[in-house]
Amino acid sequence: MKIQDTGRAGRPGVRRSLSPAGPATDTPAAAGSPSVGDVASFLGIPEPELTPSVREGLSRLLAEVGRLRRDNDILTKRVAYLERLADEDPLIPILNRRAFVRELSRIMAYCERYRVVSSVLYLDVNGLKALNDHHGHAAGDAALTHVAQTLLSQVRSSDVIGRLGGDEFGVILNQAGLDIAKTKGAQLVQAVRETPFFWHEQELRVDVAVGAFAFDGLSSATDVLDRADQEMYAHKHSGDGDSPGGADGETPE
Repeated sequence: MKIQDTGRAGRPGVRRSLSPAGPATDTPAAAGSPSVGDVASFLGIPEPELTPSVREGLSRLLAEVGRLRRDNDILTKRVAYLERLADEDPLIPILNRRAFVRELSRIMAYCERYRVVSSVLYLDVNGLKALNDHHGHAAGDAALTHVAQTLLSQVRSSDVIGRLGGDEFGVILNQAGLDIAKTKGAQLVQAVRETPFFWHEQELRVDVAVGAFAFDGLSSATDVLDRADQEMYAHKHSGDGDSPGGADGETPE
């Protein structure tokens, strides 16, 4: 990804500069940039001491400060991009498993501190292998993207979505108990099933199984995901395509 600094937006100002051998000339400066006179005043340099060589030195100093600011902006943007890249799934613009587990651990710590309950949903895409075999892996990737986009459209901004690997997704429902989680899980199953998904002008069916687990922070993130995963498999093999499995974790008395 190429990051290009575009400079500060704004109306150009005028900066006065002097060469050692000539009079002052007016040159454009970015809006908000200090002038040589401003810097001299800030440093307490009296006007009689602003010789051409001093002005030239201050001009070079201002140019160097401007360059360092631009370099810092570029580096800040690059670091933000790399952090996002490290957290993002390579296929779908949602969290990868590592970042999802980190967020789950953070929310669990919050739940333990404030004695509240949250929930996690574990979703698995049904029949993805068959879809890959019949339509190709590109179709399977498109189906995964379709599922992720549907999930994003159905949850709150405070909730967290991640791809846990392969055809599995996780959703953290902040401050939502098991009953709410199971209801939301059923809604997500229905939304994925009913949202049209087309591949080469052919409508394909995509379905998911879901398990719900409520937690209060008194377990590890791995344990929470394992319990939600177990509930998902129970749902997948129960033959009930609408009602997700679910279980409560230990809750404070």
